[in-house]
Amino acid sequence: MNNDNLVRMVNQIGAFFETMPDRTEALEELAMHLKKFWDPRMRKALLELIEGNGGDGISDVVRRAALEHRSLLV
Repeated sequence: MNNDNLVRMVNQIGAFFETMPDRTEALEELAMHLKKFWDPRMRKALLELIEGNGGDGISDVVRRAALEHRSLLV
């Protein structure tokens, strides 16, 4: 999977969780969703994108969820 597809997919997921009224819960639920439904290689690629270049193109809600709940994604 290329990075453009990964970013597009994770931003779509992030848009759903961003609508939740409780931001703290939304970030944790987003990370849990990625843990449950994404292959470990995809999660690793996401973290590498965020840590490598700041996650250009990745929405703020996804970036924050990945950084705050990194332990769920590794």
